[in-house]
Amino acid sequence: MAADPSSVSQQELYSLLVPLTGTRLIVPRVCVAEVTGVGQLRLLEEDPVWLVGTVGWKGEEIPLISVEAACGDPMPELGNRSRAVIFHASEGRRPGYFAVMSQGLPQLVRVNPGVESADDDRSWPEDSPVLCRIRMVNEYPLVPDIDRIEAMLEDSAERWR
Repeated sequence: MAADPSSVSQQELYSLLVPLTGTRLIVPRVCVAEVTGVGQLRLLEEDPVWLVGTVGWKGEEIPLISVEAACGDPMPELGNRSRAVIFHASEGRRPGYFAVMSQGLPQLVRVNPGVESADDDRSWPEDSPVLCRIRMVNEYPLVPDIDRIEAMLEDSAERWR
């Protein structure tokens, strides 16, 4: 008996691999509103160190964060390939959008249970913006903790507004 094609597609999730310095994030495609340049960037030079600044998008100032800096690594350099990956915030959260600094264009991938598995080689602190790392064929992208990132932004809202 042939497999039901609808059951195969229900097990796949379109995701984006977002390039960071030395690694990548993996996020469901539906979480991302747009990928844009950082041309309308207003840098912030105060704490928290992970808050790069704000980027203009659709007439709003969207907070731009560095996942690397939020994980305790050095702030990556802004370069010609840097992008802002605009995320939809969870319903009812302020701001309604936030951006993650990317070191290039994200790559669209289809993820299914056959190509990924949990990687338990490293644990993350409770206050980390990373939930875990997964093994996907021959790479290990990070799974961000969107709820944690949104809470961090709410706690620091007076600095970027």
